[in-house]
Amino acid sequence: MHNDWLTIGPVTIHGYGVMMALGILVGISVAEKMAKKYGLAYEKIENMIFVAILCGFLGAKINYILTVLPDFFANPLSVLGGGGWVVYGSIIGGLLGAYVYCRIQKWNFMQVLDTVIVALPLAQAIGRIGCFFAGCCYGKETNAWYGITFPQGSLSPAGIPLIPTQLIMSLGDLVIFFVLFYRIKKKGDVRNTGALYLILYSIGRFLIEFLRGDLERGHVGILSTSQFIGIFMCIFGIALWFYNNKKRTA
Repeated sequence: MHNDWLTIGPVTIHGYGVMMALGILVGISVAEKMAKKYGLAYEKIENMIFVAILCGFLGAKINYILTVLPDFFANPLSVLGGGGWVVYGSIIGGLLGAYVYCRIQKWNFMQVLDTVIVALPLAQAIGRIGCFFAGCCYGKETNAWYGITFPQGSLSPAGIPLIPTQLIMSLGDLVIFFVLFYRIKKKGDVRNTGALYLILYSIGRFLIEFLRGDLERGHVGILSTSQFIGIFMCIFGIALWFYNNKKRTA
C-alpha cells in the first residue's frame, strides 16, 4: 500500500512497476518451462510472449478508452497518458497477438495456448500485489476487520477502510494457477487448460466486481464492463471446452 519504494535523485522505484515486471518475468519463465516439457519450440516462446504482452497492453488501454469515451473525446491526451487499464482488454489483446504469432509460425494455437496459459494466472497474481501497493482496483468502503486504509497519494480514497479487492483477486489468481497446474500434473496433458482458465477467471472476476469501489470503470446496464465482458468470456470458454472434447472423440 506504499507505492514509492525508493527514490534516487529524479528516479523513483514504484511497487506497482516492480510487481508488474516481476509477474511478467515469472510468467515468461514458467511458460518457457512448460513449452520445453511438452515439446514446443520453447526457444521462440519468449518472442510470442513478448508480442502477446505488447498486444495485451494495447488491448487494456483500448478497453479502458471505451469505458471513458466522453473523457477521451474531451481530452484524449489525458486519457492516453493516464494509468487506466482494463485487464480483460489485456487478456483479449494478448490472446489475439499470440494467435497471429502462432499463425505466422504455423504453430497449433490451441496446443500452445493450453501449454503456456498456466503461467498467466501466476503472473496476474503477482501483478495484483502491485495494484495493492498503488491503491488502484480498490474495493468498497467497509467497517469489517479486514478493511485496509490507504495513505495519501494512493490511487484509492485515503483514510477510509476499504475491502482489499486487490489481495482477493491476487489470491483468486493464485488458486486458478494451482488448479490448472494440479490438473496438468494429474492428467499428464494440457488439453482444455485454456478453456478452464477462461471459465474460472471469468467466474471469479464476475463475483469480485460486486466488491469493487472504483466506479469509473464503466457499466453496461446493471453490470460493470468487466462483468459484461466476463459473461461472453465464460461462454466462450465453455464452448471451447466442449469443442475440444468433441474434436478429441471424433
